[in-house]
Amino acid sequence: MSGYTITALTVRGDGVAATAEGGEPLRCCLRDANAGEDLVLFNYAPPLPDGSPYQERGAVFTHAGPCAGPESDGYPTQWVGRPQVLRAYDARGWIHPATRVHDGTDPDAVIASVLAHPEVVEVHSRNVAYGCYMFTITR
Repeated sequence: MSGYTITALTVRGDGVAATAEGGEPLRCCLRDANAGEDLVLFNYAPPLPDGSPYQERGAVFTHAGPCAGPESDGYPTQWVGRPQVLRAYDARGWIHPATRVHDGTDPDAVIASVLAHPEVVEVHSRNVAYGCYMFTITR
C-alpha cells in the first residue's frame, strides 16, 4: 500500500443484463471479467460534492449478483499496464490541474504525484478510450 485508498463500487444499479465476453472492467472487484460471467451494465454517477459542475454519469460493469470485492486494497493488479486518466478534484468538486494521463506502468508513482498536491482531495481513475469511471482514490 502506498499511502492511498482505492474504493470499488459496492452498489448495483438497474441496467442491462449481459454475459461477459471477457475483459469487461468490473468496478465491484476491480478486475476484468471472465467469459461467461453474469454482469450488469448500468449508469453511474461517481461521487462528487453536491453542486459540482463536473458531476457526470456513465456506464459501468459490475457482477449481476454478489461480489466479494477486490482481492487487495492496492492498485488493481490486472489493470497495471492499462493506460488511465487520473482526474484530480479539489474540495469543491472542481477538476484540479494535477490531473494526469498515465500509461499504467507505475501507477503508484503517478498517484503519489497527483496526491502530492494538498488541494487534491479525491482522484477518479478513468478509462482513456471510453472515459468510463473505474474507481476512486483518496489519501
